[in-house]
Formats: sequence, C-alpha cells, structure tokens
Amino acid sequence: MAPITPAGSDVSSGPPPENDGHVTAAAERPRRPRLRGRLGTQHLAGWLFSTPFLLLFGTFMAFPIVASLLMSFTDFGLRNVTDPLAADFVGLDNYIELFGDETFRRALFNTTYFVVVGVPLTIGLGLVAAVLLNSGIDRFRTFFRVGFYTPVVTSIVAVAVVWRFVLEPRDGLIAGVAAEFGWTSPDFLSSPTLAMPSLIAMAVWRNLGFPMVLFLAGLQSIPTEVREASRIDGAGAVQEFRKVTVPLLRPTMLYVAVITTIGYLNVFEEPFVMTGGGPADSTLTTSLYMYREGFDFFHMGYASAMAYTLFVIVLAITLLQLRFLRDKTR
Repeated sequence: MAPITPAGSDVSSGPPPENDGHVTAAAERPRRPRLRGRLGTQHLAGWLFSTPFLLLFGTFMAFPIVASLLMSFTDFGLRNVTDPLAADFVGLDNYIELFGDETFRRALFNTTYFVVVGVPLTIGLGLVAAVLLNSGIDRFRTFFRVGFYTPVVTSIVAVAVVWRFVLEPRDGLIAGVAAEFGWTSPDFLSSPTLAMPSLIAMAVWRNLGFPMVLFLAGLQSIPTEVREASRIDGAGAVQEFRKVTVPLLRPTMLYVAVITTIGYLNVFEEPFVMTGGGPADSTLTTSLYMYREGFDFFHMGYASAMAYTLFVIVLAITLLQLRFLRDKTR
C-alpha cells in the first residue's frame, strides 16, 4: 500500500528529484540569445573589416568585368565616351565579326604558337633545374634559387633592355660572339621567322625560376624512404624519376602547368615592349590586338568581345588540364 501523505504537508520538502538532463537544457535556453548576439557581433565586425576590400573589388574589378560583358554586345566606341548609354545593342555581331577577322585569327595563331612552344620549355627546364639543385648542390642552393627567380620579379622593361642588347644585330652580345668566328648575326627582332622564337626564348628565361622554385619545394617534400625503397627494388635513376618523382610531383606539375599556360595565353608585355607586334604581325598576340582595338582605335565593344573570347579559351584549356593532369589515385 502506498503511504498516505498528510494533508497540508509540503511535498517539495523531500529530496530533489534526480537530474535527467532536461532541467539543465531548460536552464541553458535563455543563454542562446546571448550566444546568437555574440555571433552576430562577430559577423558584423567581419563585414566591417571586409568593407574596404569589397568596395575596391567591386569598383575596380567586379564592375568593369560586368560592364565589359555588356559592352561586348554593343557598338561602344569613341562617340560614347560622353554618353555611354547611347551605345546601340548589336547582339552577337561583334563575336561574328571577330571570327571573320583575319588579323584576329593571325593573333590567335601567334598566341597558340607562343603557348605550345613556351609552356613545355618553361616547365621542362624548370623541372631539370630543380632536380639538379635538389640532388647535387647543397651549399649554394639558396644562391641559385635567388638567381633563377630574380628575372621573374624583374620589370619587363629592364628585361627588354637587356634582351635588345643581346639580340642587337650590329653591336649586341650575340653579334659580338658571332664576329669572333667570322659569322654575321641575324636581325632577330626584324625577321618574321625569328622574332617570335626570340620572344619565346626571353619569356622562358624570364619565367624559368617560377616552376623551378615550386618543383624544388615539391622534390624536398618527397620522403627519403620512398626513394630508398625504389633503389632497393633495383630502380635506376631514370626509373626512379619516372616511377617515383614524377607521380609524386603531379599536384605541383598541375599547378605549374595551369598558371604558366594562363600567363602565356595572356602574353602582352613581351611583344608590346620588344616588337610592337611586328614585323608583319608575326608577334601580334591576342592581348596585344585587343589593346590596339580598345585603346588605339577605341573600338571598346569589339575589344570586349575579344576579351571574353579569350576568357572562354583560357577557361576551356584550364578545365582540360585539370581533367588530364589531376591526381587519378584520389
């Protein structure tokens, strides 16, 4: 029989019920608004700190990108400088005219030539230099690393002055060496056949340090145990390089290939400073032709269409590289 509780007795005077967790949760519920308020304050502070960047990015990056996209569907020209809204909408006429432009096709061919020859040379020589520095030179590794990377951060104008002296057909460095053997140095920058290879040689020399530094970092991150295991299994130097080094460098190689290809597809400074696109448009690239149409002739709508065509080409090639060069073991 259950005990009878006297009338008027205080039931709550007994021992408190055991805590089953609900009381604590209920007690902590009022604290949630305070936590939410703290998070809201942090978010607000983050947005406030980000505001200067967002304003600069929106003004000088996002707005011009969107404006140029809209401009590519108009006939925006010199007459629209004072009244931009007066430009007429022409739809896809700029893009249709672009692919019928013989000069654009020549510029696109020159850019392709520059990329197809320059990118493999830059990546290959950078990898060779990194392997040599990683295997045989320990004491002067930092010296050579700085020496190879210095042209990357050097102004293109300074590089152009040096290479003009090297390629000068009368008093240049190559001409002086050739004269010692009784030879005549060709005029590299005035020859339609030799002008583009000369620019490629300058670009490879200037950008060689970028992949070299990245490959050197990748080589130093390969565990020594892996190399030793391959040698114990009887792998020679060539087999070790093909079967061990190259697969482990695949992520680095993918990054280097993508960045180098994007940079070479947008090549502008080398022909602009060295040859101006000549002779006979043999070094005219897509970016240089875009600059001419936009800022020399002020065909801004046509130049914008050219810019977005180049963007699509860069995007397509980058996606192909990501597809075929990614690490397939993951």
